[in-house]
Amino acid sequence: MKTYLTSVLLLFSTVVNSQGQQPVLDEYIRKGLNSNQALKQRRLEYTSDLMALREAKGLFFPDVSLNARYTVAEGGRIIEFPVGDLLNPVYSTLNLLTASQDFPAIENESFRFYRPKEHESKVSVVQPIFSMDLIHNVKIKRDAAEISSIDVSRYKRELILEITRAYYNYQKAYYLTRLADTTMILINENIRVSRSLYENDLVTIDKVYRSEAEKAIAEAELAKARNRLESSRAYFNFLLNRNLEQEIILSKPNILNALASLPEAQQTGIQNREELDMIREYQSMNQQVLKLQRGKNLPGLFGMVDYGFQGEEYRFTSDDDFVLASLVLKWDLFQGMVNHAKIQQTKIEGEKLKAIFQQSEQQIKLEVINSYYALQAAYDALQARKKQQRSAKSAYRLIRKKYAEGQASLLELIDARTSMTGAASAVIIAENEYFICTAELEYATGIVDLDNY
Repeated sequence: MKTYLTSVLLLFSTVVNSQGQQPVLDEYIRKGLNSNQALKQRRLEYTSDLMALREAKGLFFPDVSLNARYTVAEGGRIIEFPVGDLLNPVYSTLNLLTASQDFPAIENESFRFYRPKEHESKVSVVQPIFSMDLIHNVKIKRDAAEISSIDVSRYKRELILEITRAYYNYQKAYYLTRLADTTMILINENIRVSRSLYENDLVTIDKVYRSEAEKAIAEAELAKARNRLESSRAYFNFLLNRNLEQEIILSKPNILNALASLPEAQQTGIQNREELDMIREYQSMNQQVLKLQRGKNLPGLFGMVDYGFQGEEYRFTSDDDFVLASLVLKWDLFQGMVNHAKIQQTKIEGEKLKAIFQQSEQQIKLEVINSYYALQAAYDALQARKKQQRSAKSAYRLIRKKYAEGQASLLELIDARTSMTGAASAVIIAENEYFICTAELEYATGIVDLDNY
């Protein structure tokens, strides 16, 4: 009997005191980050923004195009050219002076505005020489790509926290289920002992009935624990995008109570959190948009060169080719104060971003404060729960021995067992809440190195 009781109590201790290695959870986090569909979408958005940046840079290079046209025309305007009316009087005078007919009269000419057949084939080159629109467009696209990159990191940090929470919630449910199973072992043993005492006329039959009633209550609690276990398992596997019923390996890091000072933790959060980096990039983009709008007061200069062939027949000879070179200056002198209004709007957006930055900074400090003190409270609660558990186990061991000898009532035994179970349950909950609070403080301060995942 003593050996049996020792093994049961050891099981209670094992449920709440097993130690593991953090790399197990780290590996799950890596799998979750690699398979999470929402994170994949954000990475694709970042890749898309990089392509948009490459497109903006490409606008600085020459735009080379080949254009070929062949036209068949009929009808249209007729242009009269009075060459005869202009030259015939001159020719008549010359004939009189020379006493000859060397200068015959000529007819007036007429031709259609559209030639019956015509072709033009040319290569056009357009080269931006100076354009503030292109310069600031590249900088805006670069800021947009950086914002997408920061958003990927921000979501990764949030996903790491969510996976960690789900992991320890599953671990809590797992050990609570094991505890419920262990409690059933104790209750069954209590029933056996009660029946033995009853058969030896040491207790009345109501003690047996009371033990069996306690078993029914414990079975209901066990069913609830198993339901929580399966729900938490499914949610954790959902975050990892794998089979919802797949088994999960459990581990627990060592419990440490080495915290930096609160001001240091707040400063770390302000330096590391992606939310503030993202707002800074939005502020940078706002400044580039402002410069872009102000730059519209400056002209844009472009160079254009066309080289090709023209004629009524497709021929590519030196008699048919042509070259056109142009410098094009575009300067918007007046647009009805539209650009001035856009500049004012952009300035207002910049002021809004300043306010958002200050508010976000305060929110991060508040998150750090809440997480910091929550972790301290969780540590203190865990130590108190462990002391309570040790006392409850010792009390149960003593009462259990007295009950077996007929020196303690069943009510005392049930009360001692309930206290021991409650204390063990409280340790399980407090321990996993401590781990979750640790993860929340790590998130609030941004100290998790995302490069490790």
